[in-house]
Amino acid sequence: MSRSLKKGPYIDDRLLKKVAKLKKGDKTIIKTWSRSAIITPEMVGFIFGVYNGKEHVPIQIVEDMVGHKLGEFSPTTKFVRHGGKMQKELEGKASGK
Repeated sequence: MSRSLKKGPYIDDRLLKKVAKLKKGDKTIIKTWSRSAIITPEMVGFIFGVYNGKEHVPIQIVEDMVGHKLGEFSPTTKFVRHGGKMQKELEGKASGK
């Protein structure tokens, strides 16, 4: 569910201050815990380290990401695989090729 239009998008002020201090194209990773912050056009070209609960995942911001939230690009869970007899058979066939 999106945020109310009268309130406007949630943008973390600390992130904008950190972006303003750096030069365009700087490869410094900006660490953040604010997964719910919306990506703005000022953030394009910077690298953000978005916290996923365990570590900061580095994300290069590009134009297509504007309007999305930072947390969308830093998954919090890791899919291992489904187990069982059928999965072992499928893996055996795949490795046999």
